Amino acid sequence: MRTAAVLPVKSFSRAKRRLGDALGDGEREQLAAAMVADILSALAAVDGIADVVMVTAEPLAARAAEHVGAAVVDDPDEAGQSAAAGRGIDAALVRGADRALLVPGDCPAADPQELAELLRRAGEPPSAVIVPDRHGSGTNALLLSPAGVVAPSFGTGSFARHAARSRAVGATVQVCELPSLALDVDTPDDLAALRTALEQRPGAAARTRAVLERLVHAGV
Repeated sequence: MRTAAVLPVKSFSRAKRRLGDALGDGEREQLAAAMVADILSALAAVDGIADVVMVTAEPLAARAAEHVGAAVVDDPDEAGQSAAAGRGIDAALVRGADRALLVPGDCPAADPQELAELLRRAGEPPSAVIVPDRHGSGTNALLLSPAGVVAPSFGTGSFARHAARSRAVGATVQVCELPSLALDVDTPDDLAALRTALEQRPGAAARTRAVLERLVHAGV
């Protein structure tokens, strides 16, 4: 079964605004770029992922994607993660994908082994495997078989929404709790949790780690 990873990426100047109390504009942009580079590296290391489709209006992100052989779909409207994910699914289907793994650009600690385990968890189509965020209410990854079985609906309460939408179309639903994918970065508390996690995994998220270390040395 051919799997495409779909990676929506917001323009770096618009990314992570809830970190505004902790980081300045330039620092947020550096962090966003590093996180995207790390998740691209993690996806490239998973044998079961045949294709990566990034949806973005950010030129730096697009260049990073092209550098690792990923396809880039323009997102001129930047209407949100759900709309971008839907655009990516459409592109993945055109490129021959049987199923789609939706992942965010702010989970830099993603472990390729855990991503491979997620792919193994999928049941026979139609199915959805949902990876919750660390709070249990959001969705940090979504594996859809077939790729267009449901429309993605990220944001507050998305875990319950994705489960309900999948069951409504007769898809089996599995929940897969993966520590490295539970760590998305939206708030200062999330950033602190990521720092702690990376202290326990010295080899993970090299680019994000480097940015965080620079911020610490700068007194941020």
